Amino acid sequence: MSAQVIDGKSVAADVRSDVAKAVSQLPGQPSLAVVLVGEDPASQVYVRNKVRQTEEVGMVSVHHRLPDTASQADVETLIATLNADQSVDGILLQLPLPKGLDADAAIEKIDPDKDVDGLTEVSAGRLTLGKPGLRPCTPTGCVILAKRALGSDLSGKHVVVIGRSILVGKPAALLFLAENCTVTIAHSRTKDLPAMCREADILVPAVGRPQMVKADWVKPGATIIDVGINRIDAPEKGEGKTRLVGDADYAASAEVAGHITPVPGGVGPMTIACLLRNTVLAACARRGWSPFPRRTRRDSGNFGKIRTASAPCVESPCPPAGLMWRIPRSGRNGGRHSTISYRARMKGQTRSTISVLPMPFATNAEAPERARRGLQPGHSAGRYAKPVLPDRISG
Repeated sequence: MSAQVIDGKSVAADVRSDVAKAVSQLPGQPSLAVVLVGEDPASQVYVRNKVRQTEEVGMVSVHHRLPDTASQADVETLIATLNADQSVDGILLQLPLPKGLDADAAIEKIDPDKDVDGLTEVSAGRLTLGKPGLRPCTPTGCVILAKRALGSDLSGKHVVVIGRSILVGKPAALLFLAENCTVTIAHSRTKDLPAMCREADILVPAVGRPQMVKADWVKPGATIIDVGINRIDAPEKGEGKTRLVGDADYAASAEVAGHITPVPGGVGPMTIACLLRNTVLAACARRGWSPFPRRTRRDSGNFGKIRTASAPCVESPCPPAGLMWRIPRSGRNGGRHSTISYRARMKGQTRSTISVLPMPFATNAEAPERARRGLQPGHSAGRYAKPVLPDRISG
């Protein structure tokens, strides 16, 4: 057996394309603020890539650079300024920070509604509780890649995540759990790790140990989403040369697995793509934007039946990966929230469904919130269908 390679570059390009299409239909440009502290060369490269890709999809990128000598107060003051800036939809603090600075404390200063990295305690809590929110980028990319390989329904798959870090291992496990997978988290104290890995339908090594996962650890036909990225010596390239490898022994494992991500070119490209996706989600949720034209019964054309004249177009070739909308539901149960699935057809274009959550009409008590969202007085909040963040990930 020779595994099919899951091309992370291609999937990431698809995500960026969807983001660009969504941005082109918004009434304004989402804005991402990137904070870089110090002169770390690798961080500078990462920031340049993020800024470039943000601008390529039509969003505004604002780069803030602080010197190595910046204090904790300097970093947190800048973050507070960005929190208060209503033109900023997402805030990214580039890690690692210089020695002497507390990254965790700085991250906690980020407004959770602008936490496009999904690293604040509030974001982690929302993920743990299954509440809608911004999800960590790399784990989100893992789920999208698994869905690209195996289809959108991962229900019942046994996922083994090797690693329990707060950046990848734990959130990846929770995201796969939200997809109705059976999830096992393995770590350095796990007994008989190879035997556990052989039970996995989806194996996610994320420990930073080069080529740790051997071919005899892999269940025949399994999918390997390799998060690890490690630099090792490559004497075959010449003295002093190195190459990048994952946590799985790629060549040997590919002979057993059904699908596998390469390193580089697998999970890595998905991280920035999912960051851009999160920025659009944050912008729509904060500003009450609709990324697609709203259509009424009168002008719905080939879109099929839409429940209310105030509902947005609920099916499009480029939804921002799982946006959900709140719209009013008439009748006695107007205040009850339940999920409705709307399906409509766009002629000659890819079909995709967005879930819709009904919401009651606004009351006077909601005036401050309505003002924050820019809703006009005297109108129902439902007429300005407010997108809310997804609690699951679409492939």
